[in-house]
Amino acid sequence: MIEHIERLLKSRIGLDAESVGRSVIERAVRQRMNQLGQDDLESYWTTLGGSPREQQALVEAVVVPETWFFRYPESFNALGSLALERHAQLHGARPLRLISLPCSSGEEPCSIAMTLLDSGLMPQQFQIDALDVSDKVLEQARAGLYGRNSFRGDALDFRQRYFREQPGGGFLLDERVRNCIRLRTGNLLDSNLFAGEPAYDFIFCRNLLIYFDRPTQVRVLELLKRQLQGDGMLFIGPAEASLASQNGLQALGRQQTFAFRLAPAKPARSVPGRGAVSRARPLPAPPIRPQPPARPRATPKAVVAAAPQVAVVDIWAEVASLANAGRTDEARQRSEQHLQQSGPSATAYYWLGLLSDSAGRSDQACAYYRKAIYLEPQHREALTHLAAHLESQGDLAGAQRLYRRAQNPEVGERD
Repeated sequence: MIEHIERLLKSRIGLDAESVGRSVIERAVRQRMNQLGQDDLESYWTTLGGSPREQQALVEAVVVPETWFFRYPESFNALGSLALERHAQLHGARPLRLISLPCSSGEEPCSIAMTLLDSGLMPQQFQIDALDVSDKVLEQARAGLYGRNSFRGDALDFRQRYFREQPGGGFLLDERVRNCIRLRTGNLLDSNLFAGEPAYDFIFCRNLLIYFDRPTQVRVLELLKRQLQGDGMLFIGPAEASLASQNGLQALGRQQTFAFRLAPAKPARSVPGRGAVSRARPLPAPPIRPQPPARPRATPKAVVAAAPQVAVVDIWAEVASLANAGRTDEARQRSEQHLQQSGPSATAYYWLGLLSDSAGRSDQACAYYRKAIYLEPQHREALTHLAAHLESQGDLAGAQRLYRRAQNPEVGERD
């Protein structure tokens, strides 16, 4: 029955169950069943099939947003200067058009608005659309009241300018920021989502594509490209950079911005000779080593015993022991159990990637490595393993970028 629910979620929001782990979906289903006072999965499936409202509630239970103001600050630094350049090019012919999707509880579109206001633009000189599939998080965004978890890092001077601390707790967003943003429900799988909408100068779609399977990723990326002005800019998440490079986009070339523009069309070249075009033979992911080589080429089918180079707790020693004893199903179950009990974890997704690699499921492994990188952008082992997969698929530029990031935490994406 869980398989039916997974297919429903995929058809509704494009969610690839492997990207979050079945345990996350199972936990959300149990949460909704408890809310409805149901204890029979088949009965819940019947309820789910006949209730669009319950389908939306399940979506919101599965999609747990992790966001805060000015996440990836280099992106917003770049946006400030790029927006001024674009505004000057337009000579006042129209306002700048920007969109944030998914916008979650509003931290990203608010960060966009504050960036543009701080750069000197007036509210009438730009328009920001903010879309999300979840009505619940949109209501939070409309309320404009944020807790301390939305403010991370040391650079919090913007909070003094744009928020008022409330006696009952939290910080209330200034109306001048809220009035810059148009919030609405939207689903990127809806073919009519942008019907009648002009193209955008800047699109923020970060850390969404990693939840889709590859065909859906490409489909959504093509939609975003069509909705981007010819000289516009697309901001994506760190784990999605290689996907953009493989699908007609070119990195801006500023470290840690994860900003891409449409790549110039390449002239057709004639290929000498009449032989068949050779394809790189896919290679398995490299083994884990305390000091991974810059370009690992092969790996034994068994997962080796070394633990990942992150803070190690007893559970991961147990998972390593199970994996190296050939009890990979138990190792996977232990990792998924950790996700279910403790929530998203880069280490858990990394181990699920290794276990998928050992089972020969390379696409699934890549999805898990991307998820690990999403949660921990400088996760060295996940970067290295994903780079090896990209290299075996012929994406040498994407592989090199990840290898550089794995070897040097200060390196971001480049052309």
